Amino acid sequence: MTPFELDRQSLLVLDKIVAGATSADLDRPTPCAGWTLADLLRHQVSENHAFAEAARHGSAADWESGELGADAYASYAASVEDFLKAFAEDGVPARQLRINTFGTFPGEVAAAMHLVDTVAHGWDLARTLDLPYEPVPEAVTTALQFAAVIPADAEERQKNGTFAAVVDVPASASELDRFLGLLGRDPGWTA
Repeated sequence: MTPFELDRQSLLVLDKIVAGATSADLDRPTPCAGWTLADLLRHQVSENHAFAEAARHGSAADWESGELGADAYASYAASVEDFLKAFAEDGVPARQLRINTFGTFPGEVAAAMHLVDTVAHGWDLARTLDLPYEPVPEAVTTALQFAAVIPADAEERQKNGTFAAVVDVPASASELDRFLGLLGRDPGWTA
């Protein structure tokens, strides 16, 4: 299955989680240090629209301008629809897309990058709301393979503001836990 199809399926998992959040939940802390649920959703809205703009135009002008408005779920759902529609266009997998500060990549690689974000933030959302997280198994495998090539240097990660330092997770842990550790998340995190 392509990274885009795995991402599409994974976004359906997230939709069920986000749909259950209320305005009272928006101030909850998340596994993303210093972010509330509102901050996390705003980040996702921003990224979804920016990836869509990059798919359509080769790059996006702004990666952090997403707004939640009065209805956080509606804003989130609209951003997912925008992303899916843009990446479903003919030729996107082969197009060169400028992805934030990370560089320029073929659309298929950009879709894998978005998949990494989707799987990680799905876990973040579920933990924040104290809900079970049942990601698409093949999506976790693909996201883990991609995360394994992300530079692990803690200073570089901090300087670029991309990921927290890698968290040591036993090699015998689940693929999801190993993936989370590579992205700087403690699989045992609770609110």
